[in-house]
Parts: sequence; structure tokens; C-alpha cells
Amino acid sequence: MTTDDLSCSDLRETRRIDNDEVMAMADQDDYTPADEKSSSGVETFDARSPSRRRFLKSMGASGLAAATAPAWAQVAYAGQQDEAASEPQQDGAPAEGEQQIHLTVNGQQHTLNVTPNAVLLDVLRSRLGLTGTKKGCDMGQCGACTLHVNGVAVNSCLSLAVMHDGDEITTIEGLEQGDQLHPVQQAFWEHDAYQCGYCTSGQIMSAVALINDDRVDTDDRTVREAMSGNICRCGAYKNILAAIQDARGNMKGAS
Repeated sequence: MTTDDLSCSDLRETRRIDNDEVMAMADQDDYTPADEKSSSGVETFDARSPSRRRFLKSMGASGLAAATAPAWAQVAYAGQQDEAASEPQQDGAPAEGEQQIHLTVNGQQHTLNVTPNAVLLDVLRSRLGLTGTKKGCDMGQCGACTLHVNGVAVNSCLSLAVMHDGDEITTIEGLEQGDQLHPVQQAFWEHDAYQCGYCTSGQIMSAVALINDDRVDTDDRTVREAMSGNICRCGAYKNILAAIQDARGNMKGAS
């Protein structure tokens, strides 16, 4: 029987049984051929050949930590950056093969020496420590790397850093004002407009640019089309749309 022959309830039951079998494996004897007792009677084991119990225990702890942190942490603290990332970078004379550029990033002026083929996304993440802007497809198709250049949303993975000499750049870290979240950040939080959180920063940056662009109509269909360059693999589009429309009302009402 293949999965095509199974109903949804059958598949759920199969997954439940598989999970039960995995847990049963964890309860089996912890002994592996590498486990031995020394002459003193103390049990030892070879860490390179872990038992199923040790493996499942380690996966349980690390898996829980990985699964629970990103979704809320990236949204709640989307505007916060550490002190090292906020320090202005002032490079000296460029080396051979480098070009000196001047960027204003989230209000901070930086002088950087970069190679002609250095990608803006990589410079922001590796040189300035602004890792809120994500590297996704690296082809300009997913929108995870979206930021603002002179107020316009761009895919930073397709943009060379040398093209932006003198430009003003805003990343997700630059939206928050002090301890106050940007209205779009707040709306994403309130509407649960995220799941894994990886695409969230790009979604928010595109949404801010969309709301600020008076040429874009406000109906749901137009907003969906305008946001179509930002992919959410978790499928939180309904909540993202609700968050954008809610934030629009708050931003326009405050202006």
C-alpha cells in the first residue's frame, strides 16, 4: 500500500504509530557494542557510537530549543541589534582590488572597503553584523533579503555593495524606535503573521514599503499581488494580509 491509498486519518495514525515506535526505541537497552566496563567496573562508552537512547535524548533537547525560539523571537526583537552591530565601521585605505564605499545604515554612517563583487546582503550580515536580513534563495525569488534603499524595497541578494555608495539603507533592525516596535512589526506580532519566522523580516520590510507607497491600492487583492515577491513557505499569508491591513490603519491614522 502506498501513501496515495491512505486517507488523511490513516496518515495521521501512521505518523502516531511511527512516533510511538521511535519512543519505544529510546526505551530499549542502552547497550551498544562500543559500551564496555573498565577493569574498575565503571561503565564506559564510545561517544562516536552513541546508543539510540542518547541520540534521541540529545535530539529532543536541541530540537525543542530550535523549534520554539525563532518564531516569536525574530518578531518581538526584530528591531533590536547588539552594541557591536550598531558601532560605525570606519575602514582605512582600501587594499589592492578593493573599493571604498560610504553607507548610511539605520542612521549610522559606515566607511567600508569591499571587493567589486561583494553582495550588499553579505556585507550587511558579515561586516556590520546585521543578521536580521536573511539569506534565502540567493536568486531574488523569495524576498527574505528585502530591505530599503533610499526608501525603496530591494532584494539585497541581487545588489552589489559598490552600487550603493552614498545610499541610505534601512534593515529590519532599523525599524524599531527605541523600545517602540514599528506598527507593522506590532501588527505581525498581534496577528501571528509568522510561523518559523525566517521570512518575517523580509515580509515586514516589503509591507512597510507597500503601505508608504500611495500608488498601491489598499484592497486585499492588490496587497496580495504587491506582496507576491515574498514567499512564506509556512503558508501564513492570511495572517500576513490581516497584519498589513491592520498596520495600514494604525499608520495612516497616526499621520
